[in-house]
Amino acid sequence: MMRKSRKKGGARWLLWGLALGAAALLATGGDSLQAQATGSRTPTAESIREKEEEISQIKEQKEGLKDGLSNLQEIKKNLELQKDDLKNYVRELDGNLQKIEASIAELKAQIGAKEAEISEAQAQLEAARKQEEDQQEAMAAHIRLTYESGDPSVADLLLGARSLGDFLNRMDYMEKMVASDVQMWEDYKAAKEYVELCKEGLELEKEILDETKENVEIEQKNLEELIAQKNRDIISYETDISNKEEAIRQYEEEIRAQEEEIRLLEAAVAEERRQLIASSGSALTYDGGTFKFPLASYTRVSDDYGMRMHPTLGVEQFHNGVDFAAATGTAIFAAYDGKVAAAAYSPTMGNYVMIDHGDGLATIYMHASALYVSKGDVVAKGDTIAAVGSTGRSTGSHLHFSVRLNGSYVSPWGYLSQ
Repeated sequence: MMRKSRKKGGARWLLWGLALGAAALLATGGDSLQAQATGSRTPTAESIREKEEEISQIKEQKEGLKDGLSNLQEIKKNLELQKDDLKNYVRELDGNLQKIEASIAELKAQIGAKEAEISEAQAQLEAARKQEEDQQEAMAAHIRLTYESGDPSVADLLLGARSLGDFLNRMDYMEKMVASDVQMWEDYKAAKEYVELCKEGLELEKEILDETKENVEIEQKNLEELIAQKNRDIISYETDISNKEEAIRQYEEEIRAQEEEIRLLEAAVAEERRQLIASSGSALTYDGGTFKFPLASYTRVSDDYGMRMHPTLGVEQFHNGVDFAAATGTAIFAAYDGKVAAAAYSPTMGNYVMIDHGDGLATIYMHASALYVSKGDVVAKGDTIAAVGSTGRSTGSHLHFSVRLNGSYVSPWGYLSQ
């Protein structure tokens, strides 16, 4: 009778051990069934530490978000010191506009990168949640199998040993079973902790994204406010009776300087052409084709080519191009194939691009907010070369588009398709 009971107890013990072994196999990493099924490993202390460090870095990034924003009040304060010298004032203000434009571009790039990071963090969270669910299911299976197979007492297991060797083997097996239970619990806790860290990291990334978008709006408002301030100050300076004579003198001086700058550029282009012909027998030529309209979109012609009354100075002046009113940032296109003769800044033209099309023909694009080409670049008709702005002696966002032929301005309308 005793022997039958022992056999029954031994069978129960063996069944329980097998159940524990199956549950442990489900719960552990490495070559376990779980790893094969899910393709993932139980989070380790190292992976948890790495995630904590990652979150710490994200928090630092979040704290530094406001540090890079423009200080509009400080900018205005510095500009006040330049108002008596319109040329320096425009140069200083345009420099600040370019910094803000660069800040906006950088923030937009950060938004794109952050959206990618959020997508990755979301995937990590989903994988961690799946790992946690797998650990929880393994524990549930372990508990269920243990309950169904019965729970033999430690005394029964040990007293049933037939020899000292059998006793030691049973002791060793019990230790392994206990260690398996402990490891299963530790794995579950690690999976749960990793899920919480992933959730925290994802929420922080989303907060940074939202704040970065807010920063873009702040910088955009700073940009618009500075442009509006510049427009008001130039108009105020030019219409002030006490400044009228000096303003006209400065304007005419700047136009002469602009003419000289372009003349020197044309001379350099002509010399380069002569060298090309001397070395290879060929040079850039204009084939007579129609220009592409130089803007992605525009609202109206705000000032046409030809003689006109200056809007604020009240004197008749020759307007050497066509002004197309357009929103800041609108793409500016190369009107025709050519080579960039200049991509620079001047207090009058602001950011400008000059393209040599060959045979003494060139186009000039003024007052840009940003330049996308450099001197020496070869461009094709329709390439984006700049963005509309209000840099230089400008009182509104627009493109000043000029055409020069053999050293003189000509009407752009003779080359544009409308």
